[in-house]
Amino acid sequence: MATTERAAEQGEPSAEVAGAGTDSRPREGPAPATGVEEKLAELEDRWRRAVADLDNVRKRQATELRREVEAERAKVAAAWLPVLDNLELALAHAEADPSAIVQGVRAIREQAVRLLAGLGYPRDDETGVRFDPNRHEVVAAVEDPATEPNTVTHVVRPGYGTDRHRLRPAAVAVSKSQG
Repeated sequence: MATTERAAEQGEPSAEVAGAGTDSRPREGPAPATGVEEKLAELEDRWRRAVADLDNVRKRQATELRREVEAERAKVAAAWLPVLDNLELALAHAEADPSAIVQGVRAIREQAVRLLAGLGYPRDDETGVRFDPNRHEVVAAVEDPATEPNTVTHVVRPGYGTDRHRLRPAAVAVSKSQG
């Protein structure tokens, strides 16, 4: 007996009737979800949520950074206001005794130096120290038999800052070797 006849006798559809192996068309409608597909869908959903959360954190961080920078700028500007006020007072009294004006301007300069030091940028204007390329910028080399070579003999423009945070190096004259 042939396979089709035996299947027909037992009440089963034959392979040709059921379409097994001969029809390669895709089935219509969604395939039944399996445990793997459900897990994959859950993981993809969690991944998408994590990416969205990360994007939100980035946006929040950028906003916070802008706020912090603005707050720090405002603090520094507010710290400089008394210096500006004192300069304006000195200018308003320009007609007064010249020695008093000079004293006032020196006091204002000291106020500004203290302010910079308070912000983490102390003044660097030492002479008689060994030249350090991290702290100094040579603008002149001088012959000075009384000092060792590579010694700072004169500060042309003071520097401000520390080894870790330097606003600018000190412009200095350095003794050169006798030759």
